[in-house]
Amino acid sequence: MKDIIGFWGYPRIELIEDMKKKYPNAKFIDLDIDFNYPKQNSTPEAYCVIIKNILNNALYLKERIILILAPIGKDKCDSAFFVSEILKKQGFNIIQSTFEDKCPNINNLSLPICKSNLSLREKIEIITKNIIEQKDYSSLPQTKARFGFWGVPPNDLSILELFPNETEVFGWCRAVEAKYPGDFELEMYVDKNIPTIFFAQSFCSKNYLAKYLADKYQGLYIDIDSTPTNSAKAKIEAFLKLR
Repeated sequence: MKDIIGFWGYPRIELIEDMKKKYPNAKFIDLDIDFNYPKQNSTPEAYCVIIKNILNNALYLKERIILILAPIGKDKCDSAFFVSEILKKQGFNIIQSTFEDKCPNINNLSLPICKSNLSLREKIEIITKNIIEQKDYSSLPQTKARFGFWGVPPNDLSILELFPNETEVFGWCRAVEAKYPGDFELEMYVDKNIPTIFFAQSFCSKNYLAKYLADKYQGLYIDIDSTPTNSAKAKIEAFLKLR
């Protein structure tokens, strides 16, 4: 029985709401997440693990997927466009979209999740879940940031547990909470007064952005593939301790 609407990134809000009305009993599944389903062998070995997740999850759940909401613009990446076209050829119902609206004022945003006193892992998990849920988190207790995390949700969220609660979220995750996932200026914004770690998945084009910003703001640039190495953990722990 087909009972799943797959998605990745941040599909346009109106598309999400339309699908909720059209398929009220469907379950939304974020195909970016690693659910440890059987791996496919159709991607190169040296390839973004998030894109691998999308392909693995889609093919494993194919008989249950009604359709896939597929962001393909600057709000996601070129690889997402490539995989959406390949999945079309494999019989999936794909609805492509771009969500590149510009934020009118990036310096005057209400970002209660990014600035909350929740753990960094909780912040990232809530931001991604809220793509579909669209709940109000304005009452979350806020905190003064001691550190910053810039980037996308890591494949292995356990790496976020190294950070203190007083960590503010920047990058694509911040843009998602603001509901402007394709705004480049918002994605590139960081507070220069906060020591920040700049993260990207290995083999992702955002590594150049992460490295550029780390150099500019004297932060720590780090890339991780599927799971964090002891070396990556040690670098993060040292940066947090010394800064």
